[in-house]
Formats: sequence, structure tokens, C-alpha cells
Amino acid sequence: MRKRKRMSTGRAVLAVATAAVLGGLAAPAAQADGWGDTVITKVAVGNVAVGTTQAKTFQVSVTASDDSGIKGADMYLEGPSYGYLQPTGAVRCVESSADATTSTCTGTFTVDPRVDFIDNSPAGTWYVNAWIDANDDDYVNADKAGSFAMQRYSKLTVNASPEPVTKGKTVTVTGVLTRANWETGSYAGYTVQPVKLEFRKKSSDTYTAVKTVKSGSGGALKATVTATQDGWFRWNFAGTSTTPPVKASGDYVDVR
Repeated sequence: MRKRKRMSTGRAVLAVATAAVLGGLAAPAAQADGWGDTVITKVAVGNVAVGTTQAKTFQVSVTASDDSGIKGADMYLEGPSYGYLQPTGAVRCVESSADATTSTCTGTFTVDPRVDFIDNSPAGTWYVNAWIDANDDDYVNADKAGSFAMQRYSKLTVNASPEPVTKGKTVTVTGVLTRANWETGSYAGYTVQPVKLEFRKKSSDTYTAVKTVKSGSGGALKATVTATQDGWFRWNFAGTSTTPPVKASGDYVDVR
């Protein structure tokens, strides 16, 4: 008789996972097992950016097929360090209108940085582990069926001065790049990161890169340019694996 892989309750598994990390155990390699012709064809989940005070709810969808159709599913998420999440309710499977052998099963997850994270170590690549049951008792149990990034929410400011400015004179553009610190519950400067200074002239809808600088102490940004025409300056950060991209709102400069 086949035995189903048990999915433990959140707090118990969190304690075990934390102990494993502290003991230096390596994460298991990607693997899958099953019975019959049940297969996972798609896993859909976007990157999740988490701030310091608000819980974030998101969905994970797993599409699977079997010649008898899909009966149900379960899933859980694992990340770096002690990262672990279970669905907030039952995973719901909806049969495809075009193909009765295929269903998309969706789980809803909520992550609260004040409860689920004690430091920043869970930031990075997370994996979707899924169990799919078919109507004829076929099944597939897939570890690391899909992946996404759990990221520390980022903020970016901009200020261009003086305003107004005489044509041909120097404009100084400053700003600060920060990201969520889950350990302290506040935002901290993100240093030594390349950030683009961009300009959009008054008659255009498109920003153009002017120069790239690296963030300094406290995430500080500073660049100087020559004033040539009216328009908006902004900073544009491309993001990293642990921090999402962010663009500052444009700051208008009147050139006279």
C-alpha cells in the first residue's frame, strides 16, 4: 500500500526546520515520486515582496493532468534557513473547461514578517512542494516543483535641486535606497548597490538613463548633472535576488 507523505503542522515543522539549520544539515535535492500517469505541467507564483509591519497574502497555482482527471492537491513552501509556509485553507482544484484531464490547483498563503521572520535569513529563493491526487488513485509528489523569490520590500526617494535652476548650471540629484529589515522591524539603507539616474524631458513620456552610481552609507545616492531643459529626474534600482526593483517618483526641475 502506498503511503502518503505527511505534511506537518506549521509550528512543529518550523521548529524542526530551525533545528536542522542550526545543526548544519543540507537542504534535500529536487526530487519527485508518484504512481501512474499524473504529471505537473505548470507552477505559477510571482515573487513576493514583504515589508516590516503588514502581512502579505499571495497565491500559488499548480496545473496537473491525469487521464482520469485530478481529485485534489496539497502544497507547502520552503525557503532559506527556517523558511516554511502552509496554505491558510484547503487547496482548491478547478478543472479545465477545455480538457477534463487537467486541473489547476490553487493555494493561498499569508506571510507576516512580525510572526514568520525573526531575521533576514529567509530572503531568497523559495520552493513549491506539491502533492497531486488523481481520480484513479494515481498521484505525484514533487519537491521543488517551482520556485520564486521571497524579497525584502524596497523604497527609493529622489530630490533634485535647486528648483528652479538656470540653464547650464549644475543640478544635484540625491536620494536614499532602503529595504525592509525583518530583524529590527524597520527600513535600513541598502549599500553598495548600482542605481541608475534617469531623466524624462517635459515633452516626452520616456525616461533615459543619465548615469549610474552606487549607494553609499545608509543607502545614500548623489549625482550632479548640467541643467539643459525642463523635466523629471528619478532613481531606478534594478533589484537583487533578495530585494525587488523600485523606481522613485520623478522630481520636476524647471530650467530657466
